[in-house]
Amino acid sequence: MTTEQLLAHAQDVYGAQPEYLWKNAPNTFVLRHGNNRRWFAVVMDVPRRKLGLDGDGIVFILDVKCGPLLSGSYLGQPGVLPAWHMNKTHWLGVLLDGTAEDGLIRELLELSYDQTKGRR
Repeated sequence: MTTEQLLAHAQDVYGAQPEYLWKNAPNTFVLRHGNNRRWFAVVMDVPRRKLGLDGDGIVFILDVKCGPLLSGSYLGQPGVLPAWHMNKTHWLGVLLDGTAEDGLIRELLELSYDQTKGRR
């Protein structure tokens, strides 16, 4: 799944628009709940080497909330890593370079959305 496909899915399913919060990171955005303003996803570009991946260059990664009980079962799947930037116990990182299956990305995005609903 590309970032463009992810954004289209987030708009269609959750009504979420990307918010670009950092001027020094123009490719980084968050997706929030409309009612409580909590983040349910963060997309950023990260150097491959900082993620422990082979090769040079940048890769887009999606951070989603998962929780410690489920994260272990997801971490073994292709394209799923410990979160970048977020709490590694409660968040996962998913590569947006075609490594992770689109269905898995949608599943994790839904899980993150549900876990961040909360009250406010």
